[in-house]
Amino acid sequence: MPGTHMPLTRRAKQGLAAALAAGSALTALAAAAPVQAGVAAGTSSAGTSVEGFPVTCTSDQPGLADRLERDIATALRGHGKASALALYDRTTATSCTFRASTAFDSASVVKVTILGALLRQAAEEHRLLTSREVDLTTAMITKSDNAATNALWHQLGHAGIQHFLDLAGMRDTVPGPKATWGRTQITAGDQVKLLRLLTSDNDVLGERARAYALRLMNRVVPDQRWGTPAGAPGTATVHVKNGWLPLSTNGWRVHSVGVFTGGGHDYGMAVLSHGNRTMENGVTTVERAARVINRDLNLQKAS
Repeated sequence: MPGTHMPLTRRAKQGLAAALAAGSALTALAAAAPVQAGVAAGTSSAGTSVEGFPVTCTSDQPGLADRLERDIATALRGHGKASALALYDRTTATSCTFRASTAFDSASVVKVTILGALLRQAAEEHRLLTSREVDLTTAMITKSDNAATNALWHQLGHAGIQHFLDLAGMRDTVPGPKATWGRTQITAGDQVKLLRLLTSDNDVLGERARAYALRLMNRVVPDQRWGTPAGAPGTATVHVKNGWLPLSTNGWRVHSVGVFTGGGHDYGMAVLSHGNRTMENGVTTVERAARVINRDLNLQKAS
């Protein structure tokens, strides 16, 4: 892949090795099949394309939309046909999209959706999570535990998942068939809708539910804190969930979603990719995009 490769830390390399085993476990869950395939305040700049696909940003901060468009296009060059991205920054009223409505197999990033569906179900039943549910959600998010995910997926059922998707306005997300939650079809646009729900007042998830979800995403084990946190400012509180899944078609799916709060930060992003020869290639693609986004959104704040 073009561009400078950022070497992974020793701990992250160990995490990648462990993830290979996890990816193989997910493969067993799914039969291989093709994936379905601004410079003035408040205005959008003309757009910068990557292999024919436009990167489009808007921002209330002069110059930021253009800068993000150029930098995201550079970061994704060579992988534009197999990646997607969406982001928002509330402090500058900034948003960007790149192939944000394109469907990808979810891999483990769907676990945040499963968590949201469970929290919504508990709220509708006027109850707290049970001790079992606390254990399962903690393992599912902080360690990306597949057995815990299986248990919650079966508990909620397709109806429970779809109910949450409808309430959240995630209209482009399609739950995976039967037990194959890792083959849920997701888009970067829908993932950002979910991140916005987790970080603002809304009628879908209450304050306690949002705080619980963000607390788990902040406690993800060190081996799995790659992806969107790359280049994040030290003043931000980082919340992340990643996904990785190898299949015989379209190679490795490697995704990362993250939100950044505290210290004057209030933004989130989703970066999705497939067609990666190895998991490490996918991590490199995701982190190239994340680094420029984290840098560009925080240039003004650092000055």
